[in-house]
Amino acid sequence: MTKSLLIILIGLISFSSFSQINGIVKDNKNQTLPFVNIYVENTYIGTTSNEEGNYELNIRKADTYTIVFQFLGYKTVKKTVKIETFPYTLDAILAEEEISLNEVVVNSNENPANKIIRKAIEFRKSNLEKINSYKADFYSRGLIRIKNAPEKIFGQDIGDLGGGLDSTRSGVIYLSETISKIEFLRPDKLKEKITGSKVSGDDSGFSFNTAIDVDYNFYDNTIELGNQIISPIANNAFSYYNYKLDGIFYDDKGNLINKVTVIPKRENDPIFAGTIYIVENQWTIYALELDITGTQARIPAADVITIKQDFSYSETDKVWAKISQKIDFKYAIFGIKGDGRFTAVYSNYIFNPEITKKEFGREIVAFEDNANKKDSTFWQAIRPVPLTDEEITDYIKKDSIQVVRDSKTYKDSIDRVNNKFKIGKLFSGYNYSNTYKNWNAGITSPISTFTFNTVQGWNANISAYYRKNYDEYKRYFSLSGTVNYGFSDDRLRGTLAATYKFNNISRPFLTISGGITTQQFNASEPISRSLNSGFSLFSEQNYMKIYENSFAQIAYSNELFNGFRLNSSISYQNRKALFNTTDQAWYPKDNREYTSNNPLDDTAYGIAPFNNHTIFKLDISGRINFDQDYMSYPDSKFNIPNGKYPTLILGYEKGFSSSISDYNFDQIKGRLTQSFNIRDKGRFQYNLKAGQFFNADNIAFMDYHHFNGNQTHFGEGSYLDVFNNLPYYSMSTNKSYVELHAEHDFNGFLLGKIPLINKLNFNLIAGAHFLSTPDNKPYQEYTIGIDNIGWGKFRFLRIDYLRSYQSGFQSDAIIFGLKFF
Repeated sequence: MTKSLLIILIGLISFSSFSQINGIVKDNKNQTLPFVNIYVENTYIGTTSNEEGNYELNIRKADTYTIVFQFLGYKTVKKTVKIETFPYTLDAILAEEEISLNEVVVNSNENPANKIIRKAIEFRKSNLEKINSYKADFYSRGLIRIKNAPEKIFGQDIGDLGGGLDSTRSGVIYLSETISKIEFLRPDKLKEKITGSKVSGDDSGFSFNTAIDVDYNFYDNTIELGNQIISPIANNAFSYYNYKLDGIFYDDKGNLINKVTVIPKRENDPIFAGTIYIVENQWTIYALELDITGTQARIPAADVITIKQDFSYSETDKVWAKISQKIDFKYAIFGIKGDGRFTAVYSNYIFNPEITKKEFGREIVAFEDNANKKDSTFWQAIRPVPLTDEEITDYIKKDSIQVVRDSKTYKDSIDRVNNKFKIGKLFSGYNYSNTYKNWNAGITSPISTFTFNTVQGWNANISAYYRKNYDEYKRYFSLSGTVNYGFSDDRLRGTLAATYKFNNISRPFLTISGGITTQQFNASEPISRSLNSGFSLFSEQNYMKIYENSFAQIAYSNELFNGFRLNSSISYQNRKALFNTTDQAWYPKDNREYTSNNPLDDTAYGIAPFNNHTIFKLDISGRINFDQDYMSYPDSKFNIPNGKYPTLILGYEKGFSSSISDYNFDQIKGRLTQSFNIRDKGRFQYNLKAGQFFNADNIAFMDYHHFNGNQTHFGEGSYLDVFNNLPYYSMSTNKSYVELHAEHDFNGFLLGKIPLINKLNFNLIAGAHFLSTPDNKPYQEYTIGIDNIGWGKFRFLRIDYLRSYQSGFQSDAIIFGLKFF
């Protein structure tokens, strides 16, 4: 009773004390209407009704106003009122719009909807350019629910998700609001200053629903929503859509509005389905309501996403501008189901102000001081869309829960439960947390790390770790150590590392580490320990070649200025050759035996590939993300790389003061990478690397530049850094080298157009890989593959066919790859 009364009182306060005009919108059957657009005529002062039909319109000056109520499918209602005192209550009842085909002259030679869309496409660019710049106020509210949440995911307890779950394990798991000022300059400059940010259950939280994240402009040819989605009025829209004219009606200004149904030609193409409303003669968008599936958007967790936009016409500026946007979605994956909504309201537009590019830097989102500390008075006064009962309840519940859950007593009690040792921890490892003081420590299980190689035999790792977080995880100190024991070589090895992160803006890291470990000659580890174990025990093929390294190292990394990150390390290394100590195999082959651990010669048993030695190594590299944008949060910075430009990495590596003077060397190296969409044709990626050694004629083999080969026919990770048909160390070099990897994922562009095959939702991928060194003929691989193989939302398999060439055709292969979300 007390809680219900409190909710009612807060509701009354929010509707009465601060809102100047408020009311409820219903239809003529007395049903409330959600998301009705309400605004002052000929202005962009407006709001929308909430899910319960309630609205608030912030007008503070007593005067005579014409209030417009606009909702798709209903006749627009205008009410002229003279307001002398506030608050002022103004309800509205909307009648359904009479949508008719009677006035449409149907030409048997052409679908009338096609004519309308052709005109919209013809005028697309000019309509896009009518608004060269603008300033506006932006409000967004995000709500995510979960239904029948499981108690565990992959064996891990998920708790009550911050207090959002009820007895059925359903409820709101995320609720937030954002108030901001936005500025736009054509073609793509948009910046945002957030003045208020609120997250339910977190009084210092920052909402992630920004204007930039939901800037969907359907006048563009594509809309970035997981995938590049084709707009219904894109230049090539007729290749993807069919259209049907459902009828016409007239808006309150006498404009004829065409209601056109958008119909996908192929179900798995990156396209929408739904309705778009086009203004006759002006050929602009009046409104739209479009659906897209998670399959089409390449967002596996999503079932369906619905985007609804409404526009309003400015008599003064002669433009149609977006006044509200609603994004609804349903999701389901791994037994977790739910839905959500992000509501946005755009108001107080100033069109085509004098804005220049100089006013737009790389900072695209910034927060006003104390934006996350605004009290309820601020939100009740400025919130354009009133809270629903569900949202009010969630704020009250979680804010009260937060007080309790932030207390030492509560956190200690939770830790006592979670810190209890259970038998299952033998397999998953054990973690001990002190939540109140923000530190945790633990130990991993050796069971999950058991692997086999011919040098150590069966071996396993046990790792221990400690981490202390400061300033809400903006700084931290971590300490970790690993002990490894090989049962065949009877050797105990171990490493220890300590890392400190100084801040969350430039993110400087200092790491000091050392110990004794086994390393692959190729530091990129082209074959995993688990995969090598399988091939060794089942096929008697020991592809992994290792040596012992006793080392001490200091590494430092920092973003010196926006877009440029420096990585550096200096180390002392004592390297020793290792040899096979076991020939154990579960299925030995009559015509096969293990190769030696010498990567230079498979038959060099007992012969070391290098002389044992010590050496100092210096490694410095700079990573440049050209035109990198970023979002500034208080005491934090989040970088957003610009896909229009490549990322450049330049490095220098030096081996010096070696106990064998011939092992000293210098190397300069560079790398260029990029990934970008080619409109609706898919995504292209490349990775170009080159380097040059100096004074390196007789260096140790582990200091060569090694290329990531693959002799297993199983793909691991990205293919943009691997030659899948190249022996692991066959082309390693200590001279100069150039390697190029390129792939194009057609993302359904080709296979999606083939009947029957398009229902499988497979992606075609083509690739090319090139390698050149002075001592070898150029090596090439060409691949064609199918990705996204699986069923339903579980698309984890990729299969490629490749052919390799070096002075002519060498061989071909089938590569099987696994991927996970």
